[in-house]
Amino acid sequence: MRRRLKQAGLLIGIPTIIVLTIGVTYQGIATPLERRDFPAPGHKIDVGGHQLHIYCTGEGIPTVILEAPATGFSAAWGWIQPSVAQQTRVCSYDRAGLGWSEAGDSPYNPSQTPLELKRLLEGAKIQGPIVAVGDSLGALFVQIYASTYPKNVMALVLIDSNFTVLSKTEVDSFSRFLTYSPWLARTGILRATHMLSENANGLPDPASGALRSFLNRPDHLFRSATEVNYLYETIELAKNQQTFSNATVVEIHTNRIEPGLFLSEESEATRVANIILDTVATIQGSSETSSNPIDH
Repeated sequence: MRRRLKQAGLLIGIPTIIVLTIGVTYQGIATPLERRDFPAPGHKIDVGGHQLHIYCTGEGIPTVILEAPATGFSAAWGWIQPSVAQQTRVCSYDRAGLGWSEAGDSPYNPSQTPLELKRLLEGAKIQGPIVAVGDSLGALFVQIYASTYPKNVMALVLIDSNFTVLSKTEVDSFSRFLTYSPWLARTGILRATHMLSENANGLPDPASGALRSFLNRPDHLFRSATEVNYLYETIELAKNQQTFSNATVVEIHTNRIEPGLFLSEESEATRVANIILDTVATIQGSSETSSNPIDH
């Protein structure tokens, strides 16, 4: 009986080891190739012991700052940034540990993100006026930023900032999956199954390719999981700091119903970009702003 069990174990174990070895090798080969194929489009600025990546295009004022959703970074704005850049200056960036940005040595704290954005904008010599645009988790961060540093924020554009439309079960399930995702990435399973990278489908290249690449990278996924694990703390932090001075607040609701999705559908992204452009045009045409939310 023992002999048969041992034989069965070998029959199961050996193929598993072979598959895992192939997966690890696949991941090890693909990652450096993607580093070459998708270099950072912007530049990095020191924000206190580590560097964040920022990518600015277009010219004019106000400057639009784009804060990405969970698991996203600057490439998630592949449809939005080129459209907005036709009218004014627009900058997307990667939060610490995401995309092309360094993580730093300090433990993650959601209250640190707005401070690092402030240092990043100072390093990039972006003084304002600013239109801060945030998508889902990013919408929480721009609310905290505008409450903490309201001086130059003329408007907030909050995309899908109402997390009550997502059930706690959905959020917790997504959080658990992200927690395991770095290990799935290391073994090549995530890359082979496209479980996360398919969310980049629909975005234009090179943004789509860059996003797919990082959605298979353990370092990026580890920080993504950490951010989502602190989601409820970030929600409370945003609730406790909703003082935006005289900033206009524009709220946009999209048809996305699951966590972890990007503005990858061109028609929906175009609608969002047009609302951002309308907000910019209002600021360019008038110095008067309203603090009353506007729903779209």
